[in-house]
Amino acid sequence: MLLRLIACNVFQREACLCLAQSPHVIDAEFTEIGEHVHSATLREQLQRRITAAEESPKKYDAILLLFGLCGNSTVGLRTSHTPLVMPRAHDCCTILLGSRERFREHFGANPSTPFSSVGYFERGEYFLRTVDDRTELTYEDPYKAYVEQYGEENAKYIWEAMHPEGLGEAEAKVVFIGHPETAHLGAEARFRGKAEAEGKVCVTLEGSLRLIRALVNGEWNPDEFLVVSPGETTAGVYDWSEIVRAKPA
Repeated sequence: MLLRLIACNVFQREACLCLAQSPHVIDAEFTEIGEHVHSATLREQLQRRITAAEESPKKYDAILLLFGLCGNSTVGLRTSHTPLVMPRAHDCCTILLGSRERFREHFGANPSTPFSSVGYFERGEYFLRTVDDRTELTYEDPYKAYVEQYGEENAKYIWEAMHPEGLGEAEAKVVFIGHPETAHLGAEARFRGKAEAEGKVCVTLEGSLRLIRALVNGEWNPDEFLVVSPGETTAGVYDWSEIVRAKPA
């Protein structure tokens, strides 16, 4: 297949490794880390890149998005005649860990735990993704969606369950998601040094490239990837399983 990949450069090292091993021909482009803080702006940029790919003389078999919902940055995207494929993920944390099950296992009790990776450490203005940043990116509009879907009382319960207060020592914990493929860069040790110098408790989790590999290899299991057909648009679900779906544009 001939594919177009649009990805955040927080994944640039991991994505390039997977691209080199993919059986498909893939043209890749990367957005700058941090642009997802302003979700409407990033959404417009992604739509422009999708449209440009469709208008290219090349006839792509699919356009791949290496993004999660990212604070609704990927909600409302559409294509005219090319399938659009993206992981079922709230944000890059799920992608870096390799599955939503591992995201829920390690972050389910506190989705706002600050975390980092090689990409964040090398390319971000700050060495980790902070609580305030993560809250804005992941949960920008979902509370309103919860109210519309479940009513005010139930929405409040769901929101408080996903955003617990009074976490005590957990508030000082930071997580580094590392991958064996990039361990030689020494980012984890440098991250730990900076975190501990700020009085933070550093926890290291081993990540996985399985979702990135599956995306660029064309292995789009519908349980883990959303395939948006031409004439459809992306819509957020904001649960722990489906996360994002396609609906008529």
